[in-house]
Amino acid sequence: MNDGNPGSPIGIVLLNMGGPDSLEAVEPFLYNLFADRDLIQLPLGALLQKPFARLISHFRAKNVVENYRAIGGKTPLLHWTQRQAQGIAAGLGTDWRPYVAMRYWQPRADETLARMKEDGVSRALVLSMYPHYTGATTGSSVKDFRRAAAAVYPELKYRIIEHWYDWPGYLDALALCVRAGLEKFPEDQRARVQILFSAHALPQKFIDRGDPYLEHVLDTTRGVMKRIGNRSWRLGFQSRSGPVKWMEPDTVDVIDQLAAEGRQAVLLVPISFVSDHIETLHEIDIEYREHAHAKGIAFFERSPSLNDAPEFIAAMADLVSKELENWR
Repeated sequence: MNDGNPGSPIGIVLLNMGGPDSLEAVEPFLYNLFADRDLIQLPLGALLQKPFARLISHFRAKNVVENYRAIGGKTPLLHWTQRQAQGIAAGLGTDWRPYVAMRYWQPRADETLARMKEDGVSRALVLSMYPHYTGATTGSSVKDFRRAAAAVYPELKYRIIEHWYDWPGYLDALALCVRAGLEKFPEDQRARVQILFSAHALPQKFIDRGDPYLEHVLDTTRGVMKRIGNRSWRLGFQSRSGPVKWMEPDTVDVIDQLAAEGRQAVLLVPISFVSDHIETLHEIDIEYREHAHAKGIAFFERSPSLNDAPEFIAAMADLVSKELENWR
């Protein structure tokens, strides 16, 4: 990575989705989300995407605001992503500077790149915080970062890590989270715990066109289970929104199947999320837990999120170090 200015600091930039930092930010955040055709292609074509997005976000905001109110009035996603960036930078050495660029809320890529320019960062490793590649998340975030870099800081030299679903350190850290989740159950229930992996759903058209997301998710689950041992596990997909056909099975449907089979202990493991936010703190911890109990599942727990777990931060620093070696 020789750019003729070896003494300048190196940036580590984490890309993530972002989320509302107040209840007032919920509706504009949802608009940014639904207006992105890389994420959701709403009916009636590109010209009507933004008007349709404004309409949907307005009507959805009322319920979503209450969900955010229930978890403290804002998402903790920025907090955890900043902690992750700081931890990775610290693990890489004193020459590294941590940055975060969110796709649908502040700090946006333009703002982050302007800061990097002011800080004298002339080269950077850009790390998507989505382990599994899909054009809907990583693809959109990378496209947005490249656009912003060309407009704000065209001189920046950077390299992007777009996926790391099978990175051994990530799988090790996730397996530790699963083991910690199993410890939440009464001792006499642990041997019978059903593990349910839950990944974020995608519109089915992404898979049909050849998006590798499903293959990546399956590779992650298999890699984790090799570390956990011989246990029963299932996979579901959560967080559907918008009038399109989504991947199946829905996580709720899998919970219903497990209840129908008489399962009494279920550990839900979120695998497409590396930090806590609305999908873990409300959708899983509140909605899915209540649903599972209503269906007769007596013990329902979630494995802890990776957040800033030392093993996860070290794994990401190692990943960046390896990419840096390949860049030299």
